[in-house]
Formats: sequence, structure tokens, C-alpha cells
Amino acid sequence: MVLINGKTVSAEIRNRLMQETAELKNKTGRMPGLATVLVGEDPASAVYVRNKNKICGEVGFQSFGQNLPAETSEAQLLNLIKQLNENEEVNGILVQLPLPDHIDEEKVLLSIDPEKDVDGFHPINVGKLAIGNALLTPCTPTGIIALLDYYEIEIAGKHAVVLGRSNIVGKPVAHLLLQRHATVTICHSKTKNLKEVTRQADILIAAVGRPHFVGSEMVKEGAVVIDVGINRVEGKLIGDVEFDPVAEKAAFITPVPGGVGPMTIALLMENTLKAFKTTL
Repeated sequence: MVLINGKTVSAEIRNRLMQETAELKNKTGRMPGLATVLVGEDPASAVYVRNKNKICGEVGFQSFGQNLPAETSEAQLLNLIKQLNENEEVNGILVQLPLPDHIDEEKVLLSIDPEKDVDGFHPINVGKLAIGNALLTPCTPTGIIALLDYYEIEIAGKHAVVLGRSNIVGKPVAHLLLQRHATVTICHSKTKNLKEVTRQADILIAAVGRPHFVGSEMVKEGAVVIDVGINRVEGKLIGDVEFDPVAEKAAFITPVPGGVGPMTIALLMENTLKAFKTTL
């Protein structure tokens, strides 16, 4: 069994981005800029945003942190996004979810310029992903593909089973796997004979948000198991996969934490650099 180390892979991606950013700055005098928008005081969201701003500095990006009080109105937030859309120094805009209940998340995400939508959630970018020509794709699914590539895991011709159909992970990772010529099955709460389906998977991606949902009886010998779940149970972070018994059967497996998680921010930075390069 090979443990897929997301910390190592994400560090290599960040080093590559740092070198490319330095070269572009020498050539053009400009650098990529990422705006993060946080509304309210949600502790987990605040930690995520701090980490994103810190890594911006590490790779040589400008960071435009916008921390707004919880009582910010929807109109005020939309006005801020309009300003960021118009700011040429800002190449990527990330609005940290969830937003307070009085703000319509869909309206806010729709207001972001698709060319600055580094989360890849705007319907225009979702549509481009579906037809296979998106520049900006959702960070966690793209990070999963980057992990498979780093470990030279064959995707073409393999049966990939995705557990979960969210717009953030399940659906986009299915599209990305299809583009790489996998045969893809998406499973969800209404799937019949779930264990029979998951046992067919050469690549099993668990993204259901249910701690230890995937046991060894759901996994075939020699499968690649990617655990996207982040569940806090009794103060500990655990994945959707029951790690120890599944690891005995898997050829490759991601841990939680330290697997898919570090890749998300690295790919966010990569998307910001891609968006910047379109302006050169």
C-alpha cells in the first residue's frame, strides 16, 4: 500500500508557482492578485482564509483580504465584488462560504466575473467544464487529478466510482475523470446495491461527508482510494473512509488529514496564476 501524501505534492506545486511568478514579475513587472472575501466570524472559515492569504505571500502573489462584519448587507457585498471585478490587480476572487443567512449565495457567486472565478463555481465555468474546455476548474477535484498524476496512477480505461454528487466535488471530479477517459459511475443516497458498485471501482473517490462511511467490504483488492471527507468527531479530523481496514486492501490511499486537503489551496493558487496569465 502506498500512502498518497498531499503535503508533499502541494509543496512541489507551490514551489513551481513561486518560480513561475518570480519569472513573470521580472518580465512584466506585475504579479497575480487574489482577493478573499470573508463575511462574519465563522471560525473555520477564518482559518481557511488566513491560510489562503499566507500561501499567497509564500508564492509571491498580492493578497487582497476583505473581512466584512456579519451584518453586511447583500447589496454591500455585491458592490464590493463589482469593485473587485473592475480592479485590474485582482485576478482571482474567492468568496468564502457559507455566507450569513440573509445573503443569497447563488446571487453572490453569479456576480463574480467568470474569468476571476478561481473556485470554478460560476455557471459559465461549470458549463465549460461539462464540455471539456474550462480554464478554471474547481480546486478540490483538480487537486485529486493532480495527486493521481503525481503518483502515475493510470486513469484512462479505469472504472472510477465517485461517492457523492455535490457541485463542489462529486460532479466536477466526474467530469475531469471522463475527460481523462475513465469510465465513471456516480453513486448517491438513492443508489441501489451500493457495495456491489463500489467493489467494482479501480479508483474510488469518497466525498459524502459521513465519517467512516466506506469500510473494507466496499473496496476491491488493489483499488486506489481517495478520501475527500473532513469530519470532526470528538475533536479529531477523520475521513469518509475507515482508514486502517481499507488501507490493507488498497494499492494507494489518501490519509485524512494530509491527503486531498492541502491540494485544494495549492490548486486555488494555480487557478489564480492561470487567470493572471490570460491578462498578459
